[in-house]
Amino acid sequence: MSAPLITSLQNQRVKDAAKLRDRRQRDKQRRFLIDGIREIERAIDADVKLCDAFVCPELLATDDARHLYVRLDHEHGDLLLRVTREVFEKLTFGERCDGIIATAQTPHRRLEDLRLPDDALICVLENVEKPGNLGAILRSADAAGISAVITADSRTDLFNPNAVRASLGTIFHVPTAIADADTTLAWLRERKFRIWATRVGSGPVYTEADYRGPTALVLGSEAEGLSARWWSDDIRPLHLPMLGRADSLNVSVAAAVVFYEALRQRSLA
Repeated sequence: MSAPLITSLQNQRVKDAAKLRDRRQRDKQRRFLIDGIREIERAIDADVKLCDAFVCPELLATDDARHLYVRLDHEHGDLLLRVTREVFEKLTFGERCDGIIATAQTPHRRLEDLRLPDDALICVLENVEKPGNLGAILRSADAAGISAVITADSRTDLFNPNAVRASLGTIFHVPTAIADADTTLAWLRERKFRIWATRVGSGPVYTEADYRGPTALVLGSEAEGLSARWWSDDIRPLHLPMLGRADSLNVSVAAAVVFYEALRQRSLA
């Protein structure tokens, strides 16, 4: 509890951390923000390397927040920085305020580093642009036992603070990789994955697809869907029935629906 108290908005560590809300700064610093008690706890449990932990003692209003403060002091005391409310508000974003926000080194997430079971079930996300959707998909992937999530040509970075928050910290426990779409497709083909690509009104209904064995589920952006590279004889389309006026579901909802059908089939196998 002897961490120094920072009162100045011009403190360099505060200024550098605040810049991490911008993707260019996250890329430049190779760091990202983790905002939230549960998210920070899960990052620590996953051995994510923390850089700073900013704490505003007067905002630690819950037992969980105070417990995390004690844990950080015990395990990462050299990284702890106490700050005033004014300084903390410069660092945080959104309406939720737990009194602790951390920065961490951005992990490398490469295709070649994935360690997968023989019957892996993978989700590929092409051109996803909303970090909230990316985080929600990761949360569903964690719940449904997806082997890995690959972001291909993503328009939002995997460690966008809003993606981390929307995932509830499951981003630190679901195996992930970042690659361009052409490399991802070649990687899937080399490993002989059965590839199912979600397309509006094309192919069988999602409940009629076979997800057993090594399988990749490919979803595209809500605005544009999947690119033409996912039209091929060895890539099978599937669709979710749309009975109302809307022509598509939110991509995170569509992903969850297909994930759980795959889980149902695999549980019966």
